[in-house]
Parts: sequence; structure tokens; C-alpha cells
Amino acid sequence: MQDNNCWILAAQCPSRLGTVDVVTRFLKEQRCYITEQHSFDDRLSGGFFIRTEFRPEEAGFDATPFQAGFAERAAEFAMSFELTPPGRRIPVVILVSRADHCLNDLLYRYRIGQLPIEIRAIVSNHPDLAPLAEWHDIPYHHFPITPETKSEQEARVWEVVETSGAELVILARYMQVLSSDMCEKLAGRAINIHHSLLPGFKGARPYHQAYEKGVKLVGATAHYINDDLDEGPIITQGVEPVGHADYPEDLVAKGRDIECLTLARAVALHVERRVFLHAGRTVVFDR
Repeated sequence: MQDNNCWILAAQCPSRLGTVDVVTRFLKEQRCYITEQHSFDDRLSGGFFIRTEFRPEEAGFDATPFQAGFAERAAEFAMSFELTPPGRRIPVVILVSRADHCLNDLLYRYRIGQLPIEIRAIVSNHPDLAPLAEWHDIPYHHFPITPETKSEQEARVWEVVETSGAELVILARYMQVLSSDMCEKLAGRAINIHHSLLPGFKGARPYHQAYEKGVKLVGATAHYINDDLDEGPIITQGVEPVGHADYPEDLVAKGRDIECLTLARAVALHVERRVFLHAGRTVVFDR
């Protein structure tokens, strides 16, 4: 879990000499102590990525002049960056259908402070999980959907996302295919959990497909959405071994646990600024 006393500086740029130095030297000059740092140079694409947690050594740290000063240094490297203050809770909207396991897990982690998020709303195409949202005192929006009302329903979902100020949308087993327009609007800020390892066993009843094939692992995949169904950039995956004595219902039960853990891990990585999107893939600085 992120140190709540530390700032996060996440940056990326083309690969060139001095990319690490421009970050560490500036932090030293600003009397900031580095508590954690990860960097990666992609030799195939020529991209450089760095994430640094730091703690100001002197009182009265002001982010505005810090960002202005670093922007001047970063400009030489065509470096884009994002500065996140300590303890910031990212505003989130969760989309869900009828399955409650992923939503329930996220709500629990949210309630005990394990995830640095603020859940502004829950949106569903079914009314089933309204009591769960009500118990947590979170607004619940039931927007039914049919093929004829898809565009209207998505417009209502988008309105909730915009008015809530959500910076991240979590599809916690939301069993609807988003339109191209919606995918474009949510690019880079919507995480989906897929109930199998991707790519493979797509479509209906993936655990039953896995059973028929005699697989020895079941898993789940958390990925950013895009316009290619279940082909978005993968953030993280989870697996669990299975054996010949495991029946389809056993695979489903194991799968539920993996989905919860994998989705929660992906959300944590995203909100802690540990994930960088680049060339249709992700660079992930794990905890």
C-alpha cells in the first residue's frame, strides 16, 4: 500500500540520456527524499517510464512552483508527467450487472480504506444490487437496457460519470458491450474484469469451456477497455490451479475469488499511478 505521507511523480518520455537524472536531481534540489522509485526503458519502442514516491524534507511544500519548475526541466526531454498528492482518493463510478462478488469485494476494501478511491456512484442495468449500495450509502442508478435503447442508456451512464467527476470507471462484471463512442470517451480510465485468462475461452460459459478442455489453470484478466472486445491493454492477471476432480461449479467458485483479487489489484495499481499506457500495452510497476 502507498505511503500516505508521500507524493507521487509519474512520468514518461522518449528514451535518451539523462532521463533518470532529470527526476532525481530536481528532487534533490527541492529537498525531497525518494522513498520508492521504479523506471523502465523499452528498447523496442524507445519509450522511458519512471514512477517516484518522495517525501519533502522541509515544511511548507508547495506543489505549484514544484510543478512549474519540473515542467521546465522535463520540456528538454519531451517528458509528460503527473504529480499526485499524499492521501488523494480517486473518484470512481462502478458499473455492475447482477453478479455481486466483485462489487462486494471493492466495497469492503473501500470501506476499510485499503483502496484509495471514493466511490461516487454505482450504475447497473438491473435493480438487484440496490440494497447493497444503499447499505454503503452510495447512490445507485438503475438504467435498464435493450438493443433499441442502448444509445440512450449509455448517455445516462455517461451523464453520471461526468456529473460525479469520476476519474476512473470500474466494470465489476458489467455484462454489456460498450459502444465505440463510449469506449473512446473512457479510453485509459475504465478497467474491466474478464472471467478468464485472455486471450482464450471467450464468449459464454468460459469456465465450462475450460472444463471441457481439461485445463489445469483458471484465471481472470483485468484490462483497460477499448473498441476491440476483451482485447484492451492488460493490467494484471490472476491464476489458480485446478485438477481432474474439479467440476464446472468448482471452477466457477475459484474463478469468483480470482476475479475479485485481480480486479482489486488492478484498481490499486491504477490509482497509485503504477500503470503506464504505451503502444497498446501497459508498463506496470508492481508494488
